[in-house]
Amino acid sequence: MIRALTYWLFRYRRTWQGTVVVSVANPLLFLLAIGAGLGSLVQGDVEGVPYLQFFAPGMLAAAAFQNAFIDAGFGVATARGRERVYQTAVATPLSPGEVMGGHLLFVALRVFVGALAFVVVMACFGLVSSVSVFVTVLLAATLTGIAPAALVAAWAVTVTDFPRLNTVFRFVVMPMYLFSGTFFSVEQLPAALQTIMYALPLWHGADLCRSLALGTATPGMTLLHVAYLGAMAVAGILIGRVTFRKVLYV
Repeated sequence: MIRALTYWLFRYRRTWQGTVVVSVANPLLFLLAIGAGLGSLVQGDVEGVPYLQFFAPGMLAAAAFQNAFIDAGFGVATARGRERVYQTAVATPLSPGEVMGGHLLFVALRVFVGALAFVVVMACFGLVSSVSVFVTVLLAATLTGIAPAALVAAWAVTVTDFPRLNTVFRFVVMPMYLFSGTFFSVEQLPAALQTIMYALPLWHGADLCRSLALGTATPGMTLLHVAYLGAMAVAGILIGRVTFRKVLYV
């Protein structure tokens, strides 16, 4: 697993510049433009706090979620398909499980670094009240990305064309990005849509990040969010071990 991770880190040394805009710059521009810019036009508070305080933690979770999908989805499909990196890897002593584990560790590291940059900017805006809040929000955002990454990777390794990935991104990821409490409270949606949003991983991640950032987290809800996201990650790893083995051992 570590050897597989080393490969991705070595490769990233040569390509990191091209991914900075997607994983770091775009979310930060959203924070500045919507949170600080458009947010200044919002009259009154949202859930009892100024709009920027409401928006920033949700945007942090959404960025981690989106970056994880891109890296675990398109990254895995490319490694298995056009580049045939996985096929080369399993020709060595690496097992399919180690190949998957190394790539997922790399995705987790990417999500962590992107979240770290975002939380630093939040701190510069005065949205992080203490070191403990900084650390817990950073870990919550990283978990928000890791949770779907394993499931996405487990599916993406079976995908042979990008249009299917693009379809999922447009019609699954983007609606979650827009309606899971990132830009406005889920409570503003119709009751039926609220129920759907509460069952989706990004709402759990956004609510976890926001409650930790605002100091409103309760033990019960925090445990629920962490358990949901953790269970999703474990399920993805277990399924991925099956799909990676099935695809790579042919």
